[in-house]
Amino acid sequence: MAVANTTKTSWRLQEIVAHSSSVACLALGKNSGRLLATGGEDCRVNIWAVSKPNCIMSLTGHNNPVECVKFNNSEEQVVAGSQSGSLRVWDLEAAKILRTLMGHKANICSLDFHPFGEYLASGSMDTNIKLWDVRRKGCVFRYKGHTQAVRCLAFSPDGKWLASASDDSTIKLWDLTAGKMITEFTAHTGAINIIQFHPNEYLLASGSSDRTIKLWDLEKFKMIGSSEGEMGPVRCLAFNLDGCCLYSGAVDSLRVYGWEPDRCFDVVPVGWGKVEDLAICNHQLIGVSYNLANVSSYVVDLTRVKKSGSVIQGVIQDDQPLTEPSPKGSTLRRNYDRPLTTCSTQRVKQSSESDRRSPEGERRSPSSEDEKESSAEIRNPEDYKEIFQPKSPGQLKNLPVASSTPVLRVEPTVVATAPCPIPAVTARPPTNHPPAPHPAPPPVVAMAKAKPQPSVILSSRNEPIGLNVGDFLPVSVYIHTYVLGDDEALAQIRKGHDTMCVMLTSRHKNLDTIRAVWGSGDVKTSLDSAVSMKDLSIVVDILNIVNLKPSLWKLDLCTSILPQIEELLQSKYESYVQTGCTSLKLILKRFWPLISDTLTAPPSVGVDITREERHQKCKACYKQLKNLSDVVKNKADQVGRHGSAFKELQLLMAPLDY
Repeated sequence: MAVANTTKTSWRLQEIVAHSSSVACLALGKNSGRLLATGGEDCRVNIWAVSKPNCIMSLTGHNNPVECVKFNNSEEQVVAGSQSGSLRVWDLEAAKILRTLMGHKANICSLDFHPFGEYLASGSMDTNIKLWDVRRKGCVFRYKGHTQAVRCLAFSPDGKWLASASDDSTIKLWDLTAGKMITEFTAHTGAINIIQFHPNEYLLASGSSDRTIKLWDLEKFKMIGSSEGEMGPVRCLAFNLDGCCLYSGAVDSLRVYGWEPDRCFDVVPVGWGKVEDLAICNHQLIGVSYNLANVSSYVVDLTRVKKSGSVIQGVIQDDQPLTEPSPKGSTLRRNYDRPLTTCSTQRVKQSSESDRRSPEGERRSPSSEDEKESSAEIRNPEDYKEIFQPKSPGQLKNLPVASSTPVLRVEPTVVATAPCPIPAVTARPPTNHPPAPHPAPPPVVAMAKAKPQPSVILSSRNEPIGLNVGDFLPVSVYIHTYVLGDDEALAQIRKGHDTMCVMLTSRHKNLDTIRAVWGSGDVKTSLDSAVSMKDLSIVVDILNIVNLKPSLWKLDLCTSILPQIEELLQSKYESYVQTGCTSLKLILKRFWPLISDTLTAPPSVGVDITREERHQKCKACYKQLKNLSDVVKNKADQVGRHGSAFKELQLLMAPLDY
């Protein structure tokens, strides 16, 4: 039991078991930085107060895993998108379902609330963006243009524009009043994970899997900066509240950037792993991440982080403090014009009624049925009343700068207690209607029924992949009255020891053989050798390396590996399936245009041996991809991460059917 040192810049605040199954998404409330929403494969949305161990509310209604969640600006509503493409909006203050919205054909990947009006934007793996009128329960406009999944959406602070970022490496800026695209930014070379508008100036920041952050001038529509140095994909971005710098969250690190010129002020190591969201409150930055069913929160003390002055990386290398940001109104760039009240009169471009009822399946919310099936179960009445129905909404109390409370490990959850209450700031005055009745919290079940053995073996296992360690262990003695002695137990363990040693030695020998071939630089021969060994674990090891370097992929490699990918996709090991999906995705993105163009090209005049060889390889790849498309279609109905990956592959393989 350790207490955090008060001189630390960052520390872990708490860890909780958030769902009964794996967590699929989460989001912080950006207004207060104190509310957390988590979505899980158990089809629930749970609401938490950051630094408190108990769930406040549990929202039900989705029939498929929840893949995306988002609070509105006042944190009085939360929307969740599911794997099936449906959306549900809950009113947290009233503790009830508000809207059910249907229309997307695939997983929801991104969500954002309009800053003023009752509008909501959603992006999907079906490549479409939809703008919803929450009051009227319908889709008012659809934006088309991306060619892959829409990973992030953001409304501009003045509510006039919508920015969208996609796996196709592009950012598009949409004019809501005109209903059309203003411009497109194409400088990124990898999938774009996050976009963030500057709080005051006409400036947009984007973070990508290509490990760069780029800044875009929204007056001249050009890139004004590109910061490199991240050790992995950029997962989260957040401007400082005064707009003086930009925080970037990547794996186990936080970086502080400036622009014009590009510079990195500070790098803070934080043990948050793959951070999923950031929020700033009272000179503290909160970061949250998840792994399986656990959610962890971390705090960075921004008073100990450099935001100006000498830089540690970038163009400037002097010790002179940089000039302070210009006061609002005197910046080089235009500032957003915001309405004086939250009752915006701005109108957005709307589709006609016939467009709303288009054959693609858009329809208004069946509120009479679906909303009755949804519920908001209050798990913690005291916290619910304190946060969502406070007597005097106002100042938020600070989180402790250094966690003065010890981290307590309690089975089955891991929590950190904190003495401070966390009321949320609300934008509208408190309502006069009486608060919803507070049902008693459900009794804690001491022990759940034993779950059946999963059909898919998860990759997060402390065991050798491909081996069932249980086969080498003695049968549990707790179900028998007879207790084995030490000698008998050791004898049973030794029975399987020799067999396991033989298998591990064989695998090690095979890897040494592949390594010797790999050293010559011949990737194709290395892979062919692995295939000839009839050991999928060796193939997976090589593919995990090749997948990290797409430049190693050649057409010859595809013809060898596609039959192996079919086996990987049907494996019972999650890690094998993930590797197979990644490899197939790379092949489709890099080689499908070549395969399609080659097979549809008219015959050449004369003898062209190189072209004939390429044609034969493309023909073989096409045949193998057609076989794989049937496997992908059959598995696209699965739930969880597998279903999401296979749905994405199904969309990428759609051209095979034409």
